[in-house]
Amino acid sequence: MGFFNFSLQVVVVVFISYCSFVSFVVYGNNIRSNVIPSTLDGPFEPRTVPFDVSLRGNAVDLPDADPRVRRRVKGFQPEQISLSLSATYDSVWISWITGEFQMSNHNKNITPLDPKSVASVVRYGKLRNPLNHEAKGYSLVYSQLYPFEGLQNYTSGIIHHARLTGLKPDKLYYYRCGDPSIGALSDVYSFKTMPVSSPKNYPKRIAIMGDLGLTYNTSTTISHVISNKPQLALLVGDVTYANLYLTNGTGCDCYSCSFPNSPVHETYQPRWDYWGRFMQPLVSKVPLMVVEGNHEIEKQVGNQTFVAYSSRFAFPAKESGSSSAFYYSFNAGGIHFVMLGAYIAYHKSSDQYRWLERDLANVDRFVTPWLVAVWHPPWYSSYNAHYREAECMMAAMEELLYSYAVDIVFNGHVHAYERSNRVYNYTLDPCGPVHIVVGDGGNREKMAVGHADEPAGQFCWDRQPDYSAFRESSFGHGILEVKNQTWALWTWHRNQDSRSTVGDQIYIVRQPDKCPVRYKQTERWFASI
Repeated sequence: MGFFNFSLQVVVVVFISYCSFVSFVVYGNNIRSNVIPSTLDGPFEPRTVPFDVSLRGNAVDLPDADPRVRRRVKGFQPEQISLSLSATYDSVWISWITGEFQMSNHNKNITPLDPKSVASVVRYGKLRNPLNHEAKGYSLVYSQLYPFEGLQNYTSGIIHHARLTGLKPDKLYYYRCGDPSIGALSDVYSFKTMPVSSPKNYPKRIAIMGDLGLTYNTSTTISHVISNKPQLALLVGDVTYANLYLTNGTGCDCYSCSFPNSPVHETYQPRWDYWGRFMQPLVSKVPLMVVEGNHEIEKQVGNQTFVAYSSRFAFPAKESGSSSAFYYSFNAGGIHFVMLGAYIAYHKSSDQYRWLERDLANVDRFVTPWLVAVWHPPWYSSYNAHYREAECMMAAMEELLYSYAVDIVFNGHVHAYERSNRVYNYTLDPCGPVHIVVGDGGNREKMAVGHADEPAGQFCWDRQPDYSAFRESSFGHGILEVKNQTWALWTWHRNQDSRSTVGDQIYIVRQPDKCPVRYKQTERWFASI
């Protein structure tokens, strides 16, 4: 037997020139390399992956009869159980629904369920048995009402939110929710808390999704997300697409195209309940942080908007100094997330802008080195769909975010994937954030395939703009893995691939010495990878 003729696999990871990671896999005499680029290698030449015409450009919604969206509990047993984070590691929110929703004609009164009739209790602990801690929350019922002949009104079941406090960092907890006084408790679920905020601690994986809806493509997206075992999930707006339906349950791919004579933009609120049931296997174990999209507006009687969105999710607004569910912040280890609202006032004299100034000023980058901003419509997208739609928000807020050296921006809205070079004010800038559009979660509206720079486009670009590093029209999701205070691995997975296949991958590298930021100085930490 020759010296190298044996079946030995050796994996060697080499850090080259502080710019790229190269992994060498040795199979006998053969060496294969896989280079993962970093932003230090950029800016990159713009690249477009051609649209695969064999893919389903349109998605099909899961029907009412699908067992994954049907109600499987009885009486006041909890369902649609979900987790969300508070502002810091020592607290989380548990949300659930008891009782059934009600529908009726517009001229018939519905008697809502009484929120006080069912208690909001969570029993929890570090052991499955006994669950020796208890938290009590609050409950509510909301309605979606339309004062028009023939339209159906909706009233929800009882929505419960309870906040667990005094939790230890990076620990597994078990919990049950419901009302023990009437024997209506859920099964036992578990979750893991975030690590304590420091430049050395990060969640292992963070799933980033956008524009999900409730389609067969959505089910593939969520299946792939679950297989990646995230510790945290972000949804960058457009949740259920209930507003693609009339109140009688008739749906469409394009509301304005299908129902041009509707007296008001209707919604079919049971789609929210279907979505909550479908998502429970993921979000009962993994905290989900949501920001509003345009499909959550859902205007109803009295010009009320965002009622379902504001009622069904728990947000760490108060804990982060915000007075609104539309903008808030939280820490996940050494990352500070800022969630912003694109569909409420954001000008410089608005409450949201003033809150953002205070929040950014209070971020200590020696404790949470990474600063990530999230909102729904992108500022930097080169697709025809929604092109430069959020220009006013960009004009109001981009300078502020840039002055605090935001590292990454996540958006949705455009139903495709795109990653930018570092950019500020449409100019390549090594201190600008990387903007990533992940509006490709699988919703019913058609996929975005046209680009603003194509001859058929109506815009001034004649080529893919320099700020656009990579774009592809495919459904999928992303995974963010922060390695230390300066290096983070971003991976985008396409739905049509196997779960381990990479569609796009890059190390995003912070350079705090080159990109000054306003911060509170406490203690310096240095990273080596």
